[in-house]
Amino acid sequence: MSSTTKTLELLAHFSTSRPEIGLSQLCRLAKRDKATTYRHLQALEETGFLERNPVSKKYRLGPIVLQLARTREATVPRKAGVEAPLVALAGATGETSHVTVLSGKTVYALASCESPRHGTRAIIDIETFPLHATASGLCALAFGPTDLMAFAQKNLCGFTAMTPTTAQELENIVGTIRATGFGCANRSYEDEVLGLSAPVFDQTGHYAGAVSVASVAARFTPDLKRIIQEHLVIAARDITRNWGGTLPPQIEEAWAKTLSHSNTLDTAS
Repeated sequence: MSSTTKTLELLAHFSTSRPEIGLSQLCRLAKRDKATTYRHLQALEETGFLERNPVSKKYRLGPIVLQLARTREATVPRKAGVEAPLVALAGATGETSHVTVLSGKTVYALASCESPRHGTRAIIDIETFPLHATASGLCALAFGPTDLMAFAQKNLCGFTAMTPTTAQELENIVGTIRATGFGCANRSYEDEVLGLSAPVFDQTGHYAGAVSVASVAARFTPDLKRIIQEHLVIAARDITRNWGGTLPPQIEEAWAKTLSHSNTLDTAS
């Protein structure tokens, strides 16, 4: 791993829940010695990626990050295309909705809209999503680049008793997702949360991310599942169109089959 890569990797430790980090804490997080970490921090500070809070003396993201974020959104618009679909999805399902994007082998949080209906609701407070344990990550494994599976299988850490921790378990789950068109994480990242997701594509024609609904597991029912799936389809179509993409026919076919089967079961019952 190059020195440049090690330096830039330090930026990944900053988040909304951890906006400022001191040198000693960053050494622990990055598992590096103080001299090396300090040298990398100096480089990031000199180039504007980090700055030091004059009061706390801790490091925080610098102004160049804002410039890069504005440039990114202006040239590869993402957030603007998800805002209205997310509000509609949260309103229709009564649950928290959110969108993630895939970059390389990492699934990043893009935007979220909390449930407008329930006081007890899922809160999206992570910046990156484990591939094997979240609906967004599983969606990426099912519909994203083929090399993601081998990468995910190297780090099957358990978050709950429901987390898949063997290669075969993960392959079985991903196979079901490909067949149904919907990612599903049943309490595999958090004990009280069940997530459903649908893939989103951009102007390149490739998988770009996922739109998801995170529901409190205790109130999840077959009726709610059907409602969420139906509105995930609407949101995925809207976001894909807003991102200049087109949904692959096999995805539409999987959705149609899944929703038709769900309606058949409801009629039979």
